[in-house]
Formats: sequence, structure tokens, C-alpha cells
Amino acid sequence: MTVNKELLDILACPRCKGDIMMNESEDGLICGACKLLYPIEDGIPVMLVDEARKIED
Repeated sequence: MTVNKELLDILACPRCKGDIMMNESEDGLICGACKLLYPIEDGIPVMLVDEARKIED
């Protein structure tokens, strides 16, 4: 289950307030500025900085 396009359009990174985008496997949302991946669990984005994972370039 993926995130609704309308929801994705209004979500922002809770750390920098920047834009986020769906990752390729559609199981998380990426903030390119912070290099963080916010997981999606049961179709719901977990937008908590403490739950986010660092990503590589």
C-alpha cells in the first residue's frame, strides 16, 4: 500500500521542512536535504526524526 498522492504533496520533512519524495521501493519517504528515509508502515508514513534512517548518497 502506497501513500496517497494528495497526502504526499502536503507532507514535509519534520526536520528541515523541505520536500520529500517516495523511494523506489515505495516503502519510505526520502528527504534529500537531510539524507533521511522515513518509513511507511501499513500505508502510514512515520514522520518522526527519531524513527528515520540515514541514507547514503
